[in-house]
Amino acid sequence: MAGWWWALPRAAGRHPWLSNVLLYGALCSAGDALQQRLSGGPPDWRQTRCVATVAVVFHANYNYVWQRLLERAVPGRTPRAILTKVLWDQAMGAPVAISAFYTGMSILQGKDDIFLDLKQKFWNTYKSGLMYWPFVQLTNFSLVPVQWRTAYTGLFGFLWVSFLCYSQQSGDGTLKSAFTSLHPKEANQVERPSEK
Repeated sequence: MAGWWWALPRAAGRHPWLSNVLLYGALCSAGDALQQRLSGGPPDWRQTRCVATVAVVFHANYNYVWQRLLERAVPGRTPRAILTKVLWDQAMGAPVAISAFYTGMSILQGKDDIFLDLKQKFWNTYKSGLMYWPFVQLTNFSLVPVQWRTAYTGLFGFLWVSFLCYSQQSGDGTLKSAFTSLHPKEANQVERPSEK
């Protein structure tokens, strides 16, 4: 039984794309499961399947190709190269990823207006991402080999997807709304001030 564990690094070396895509998809699905657990409701496996589909079909593949394009366009690990990659990632990569998530989830959930969540939550989500992803990508571009960058972003994507799922279902794309939801007692006090 333990033999497969030892074969995993060898298989990942032969098929880095597949390994990265599957790991990324699994981490995103786990992120959705975490968000559902934190919300306190029963598990919604349809929601998790939708997240996994968007993650595997688009995000993991996009991330895998995007990381390689950035490395080809700006090779190396000099401070200037790293900062240039981070800036390009936030200016070009992040808007595409956010747009694909909100639109893809709306399509899979059968919503009438597939762009409504995107229109309402894009800018808040993008600004929230600017407080998280540049720091992740600084270490990614400076320390992680190119063939493992998608898996690395998937590890941090686990938390990000929890936030995105909350925002897509009931939040507004701001970190404040996500943190408020973690403290329901405080959220109720904010919604209904105490009467005097």
